[in-house]
Amino acid sequence: MAALSESPAAASVPGRLLDRIAGSNLLALAALLVAAFLAFAPGFTGLPPMDRDEPRFAQASKQMLESGDYVSIRFQDEARLKKPVGIYWLQTAAVSLGASLGVPEARTTIWLYRIPSLIAAIGAVLLTWWTALPLAGRRAALLAGLTMAGCLLLGVEARLAKTDATQLLTVMAMVGVLARFFMASRRGEPAPAGLALPAVFWLGMAASILIKGPIGALLVGLTIGVTVAATRDWRWLGQLRWLWGILFTLVLVSPWFIAIMIETKGAFLQESVGKDMLNKVAGAQESHGGWPGTYLAVFWGTFWPFAPLAALAAPWVWHRRRQPAVIFLLAWLVPFWLVFEFFPTKLPHYVLPVYPAIAILIAMAVFDDGLSRSRWARFVAGLIPLLALVLAVVAVGAVWFYQREIAWLTLPFAILAVAAAWLAWRRLGEGRGAEAVLACLATSLLLYWGIYAGAIPKLQAMAISPRLAAAVQTEQCPHVSVASVGFREPSLVFLAGTDLDMPTPEGAADFLAQGTCRAAFVDKRFEPAFLARLAANGTKVDLASRVAGININGGKKLDIGVYRNP
Repeated sequence: MAALSESPAAASVPGRLLDRIAGSNLLALAALLVAAFLAFAPGFTGLPPMDRDEPRFAQASKQMLESGDYVSIRFQDEARLKKPVGIYWLQTAAVSLGASLGVPEARTTIWLYRIPSLIAAIGAVLLTWWTALPLAGRRAALLAGLTMAGCLLLGVEARLAKTDATQLLTVMAMVGVLARFFMASRRGEPAPAGLALPAVFWLGMAASILIKGPIGALLVGLTIGVTVAATRDWRWLGQLRWLWGILFTLVLVSPWFIAIMIETKGAFLQESVGKDMLNKVAGAQESHGGWPGTYLAVFWGTFWPFAPLAALAAPWVWHRRRQPAVIFLLAWLVPFWLVFEFFPTKLPHYVLPVYPAIAILIAMAVFDDGLSRSRWARFVAGLIPLLALVLAVVAVGAVWFYQREIAWLTLPFAILAVAAAWLAWRRLGEGRGAEAVLACLATSLLLYWGIYAGAIPKLQAMAISPRLAAAVQTEQCPHVSVASVGFREPSLVFLAGTDLDMPTPEGAADFLAQGTCRAAFVDKRFEPAFLARLAANGTKVDLASRVAGININGGKKLDIGVYRNP
């Protein structure tokens, strides 16, 4: 693509440094790796299992390791048939590697299960750069990759043992190949020869299907369909080697799908498609409903601190909407976004696969001096320092509110983050968009370190499951059977053991009466019935400790007694 220029930035020291890094593939990759590491490292190993989705995935993977069954997906005795097996295989591989390297208690070490998400998030940053190269040029590609490194939602998903970061990686692999074939066709250049790019595309397709079913295929199909409709050019699609590629994909994905269909007697298809997918289309699932426009509303937070830049780039995108690169990026972004806007079920990460398209469009606008500098743009840009200030105050305030402590480590990072956000606002007003993007990246990195490494570790009131699991560990009983009443979060199953029982208060009392090396967690609300049954049974137990805190799901205060039958 013709080089885009932004003369004020190029004349500055940051602009010259950006040019130098962008001019070398090795330096660009190194810069993106450093930025991604700085963004995703804080809190990665220290965060407890985050209820509810993360420990559900991790527990299912743990049960694969415990049982040796790598076909069935289960959470305790319940079959998990909503998602394919890909993420569970990746997590079991990571945990097995950790155990072989000597990581203690590897199967209950949550950060090992997060490694696939971390690697995938870093890979998505690199592939954003790779995808942008034929669309936007070297400098814009580097800036787009740095934008994704600082994106709040990707930072969250990098720290969670779930499917979304890995799904994004597979999508980026496929879209990057499409971008190369499409742009070569529009420029009249020969398409890249060989099987390497088609192999990357179809490997991405197979991995996407094994990780999250048809979502990646839906995005690719919409991107291709809208691009072809807008350009009336379909010849470039022949480079994908469709017959060979489809057969290759089927060879990779069919064995597990056949095995699980046999194992479940067809229930997997009924549950994953007939219930999970269609329920999301037909109605709000698991209380995650929302009106059309919900994703646009939450975008200001999930793509922070770069969301205001997207608004400032919107006029430029509209005026350049007939350029081939912009056509392709809008075909990637708009149809997929609209599909999910009109699905009743709304979760922020559903539209994560199109965030790199937004990052690339912002970068293209920056280097074409296309960010708006109107009065309304100054107001919108003011959201960058405003939200930085809000996040800083919330982080420091939460530690004081819940723990009555001052988050000393968070304070300097928060102050510097707000200063960097203010600098971003100033640079936007001066027309120095590239420096504004770099200042936004600095804002996000500083706040990530302040929040993930400084504030969250102090919020022990919300780390209920780790404290309960630690309360029953004794040298006399290396394996303690546990029941829980009034606290039923998946993180407790993951940490306390697959055989965790969740009975009634009376059932918990009977459970303790059945033998030694048993413990029961009983919330204060249920203790009268529990203690009455203990008295009726004549069972003597020890109140080992109490664990008080806040359930992160719902915000309910808990005061849990830890009863042991030694």
